[in-house]
Amino acid sequence: MKDSLVVIPTYNEKENIERIIRKVFSLEKEFDVLIVEDNSPDGTADIVRKLMAEFPDRLFMEERKGKLGLGTAYIHGFKWALQREYKFIFEMDADFSHNPDDLLKLYDACSNKGADLSIGSRYIKGVNVVNWPMGRVLMSYFASYYVRMITRMKIMDTTAGFKCYTRRLLETIDFSRIKFTGYAFQIEMKYTAWKLGFKITEVPIIFTDRTEGQSKMSRGIFKEAILGVIQLRFKRIKAKKTA
Repeated sequence: MKDSLVVIPTYNEKENIERIIRKVFSLEKEFDVLIVEDNSPDGTADIVRKLMAEFPDRLFMEERKGKLGLGTAYIHGFKWALQREYKFIFEMDADFSHNPDDLLKLYDACSNKGADLSIGSRYIKGVNVVNWPMGRVLMSYFASYYVRMITRMKIMDTTAGFKCYTRRLLETIDFSRIKFTGYAFQIEMKYTAWKLGFKITEVPIIFTDRTEGQSKMSRGIFKEAILGVIQLRFKRIKAKKTA
């Protein structure tokens, strides 16, 4: 059984992709990396292919036919990881908004401290966000408050996308019942894990907005999150049936 896999979805990340991969591979603990590439027109996949020759047993890429959504990219990566029996599976952005050094903290929370899901949290110790305009900081902070109020989850950063899952948790979730694809996907996965009774831990991180490439945030994604939370509140959560 393999230990740790970092799943990184990409769409037009040529400015960041080589640096983020090399940074992960420079860490003191060994992590494998899976790039889920959504047919970027900027040549992101070509850069990854060249690096795969340099890191043949640690870097992998799954290429999809188009921009199919963040949630489906991560689920694609989760299924890939489970088939290859990884014990710990991470979500991380390609744009350095998540500091790869913090992978070690997330790993420690799950591997040594008993968490089933560890979350890189911007809000567990104050507000730790760099380079965001105040309006976006407030929108994100109060979105998390709104989610807590509706769902009753005791999680400060409900929309966080920097996470570590245990294999046991992901094997229990029925991915066919995960319906959202944008930021609501992040909320839905946490809510599902919480309703199924898994141990969730928040690890403090500093989130830094991207300096290279273009943000994928849109009004539609934000709207999906706000409306999706109400639907989640009334959703019946069931564990995946096993044979």
